[in-house]
Amino acid sequence: MTSGASVIIDPRYRGPPDSGNGGYVCGVVSAAAGVPVAVRLKRPPPLNVPLELAEAAGVLRLMQGDEVIAEARPDPVDIDVPSPPAHAEAVAASLGYMGFVEHVFPTCFVCGPRRPAGDGLRIFAGSLGDRRMVAAPWMPDESLAGPDGMVRPEFLWAALDCPGYFATPLAGRMALLGELAAAISRPVRVGEPCVVLGWRRHAEGRKHFVGTAVFGPGGELLARAAATWIELKSGPDD
Repeated sequence: MTSGASVIIDPRYRGPPDSGNGGYVCGVVSAAAGVPVAVRLKRPPPLNVPLELAEAAGVLRLMQGDEVIAEARPDPVDIDVPSPPAHAEAVAASLGYMGFVEHVFPTCFVCGPRRPAGDGLRIFAGSLGDRRMVAAPWMPDESLAGPDGMVRPEFLWAALDCPGYFATPLAGRMALLGELAAAISRPVRVGEPCVVLGWRRHAEGRKHFVGTAVFGPGGELLARAAATWIELKSGPDD
């Protein structure tokens, strides 16, 4: 694990207007861990301020001073992944993306419809009918590439974030990513036409458990994730 490094979350990578997209931030922490991990978000990740990666007793944390923003623990990401829809089916599903009509965070880096191409990921996951799943096409652009020309891992983590939210009954309501565990099977090429899938697993009270995956052009599984979304309390009696 890497510790002692400084991290600054650029405002481009925001989810809510004043904090980082959860999947992106979890991906940054995962890259520092160097092993498959689940990253739990403890606080909204602040933008444009120095944060520090610190390791203690085998736990890697993202810190703002003495405050824990996120922490990582080993996780093999053992999750069953459904068969992917065809690319054309994902395109058709995305046309019904509910975020086009109403979106809690319309400038989200991953799923915000107000982000132009080449700025946001523009992953608009729409329902696949009665399959309790959502899907969207995604073609990563050049701004997401690392030195090797492949999509940087933190952006794959970001792509695995928001489709899970839209697979839950929470879609259209206030909820935040609580935990994300992701595994990348192979790097994704810039310009590679992908399909992103999200599906509902189960719920416990205000916690909703989902899975997400990214597939390549031939249906090859490129990355998978298990996530927990938490519905925010709407009042003092909730």
